Amino acid sequence: MPNVERVMKASFQSDENLRETLKEVLEELGLSAREFSKASGIPQSTLYKILSGHREPNITTLRQIAKTIRQLEGSDGNFIAIIAARPVLDKISEKKMKIGEKMLTLREYSATTIEEAIIAAIRAERDGAAALVCAPIVSPTV
Repeated sequence: MPNVERVMKASFQSDENLRETLKEVLEELGLSAREFSKASGIPQSTLYKILSGHREPNITTLRQIAKTIRQLEGSDGNFIAIIAARPVLDKISEKKMKIGEKMLTLREYSATTIEEAIIAAIRAERDGAAALVCAPIVSPTV
């Protein structure tokens, strides 16, 4: 589940779930609360209060958090689709890569046959993939 969806789902469950999920997401992004504050425009004190449980986020703050996570992850089309068999995908340890100033997400699409690879390529294109990585034997087809 993408990080934005995780944060939004947690916000509907409870403030405690939101705090824990937001901390996890910031850790995955490799950002401190201070860096996230600078990127999002949310005052640092507000972010610290949310993370420590001294304040509940309002809807505007929650929207800004979601928007910033999307921008940092490149969820709005800046992801690279990787089409491969599940054992190969399981060996990929890094799900995000920083290229220049942009954080790109590696999104996995499992396929074991040529037909599944074609379907995965179509799905990746519809999802808005910026690039596609697949086995050389499949590349002329997709």
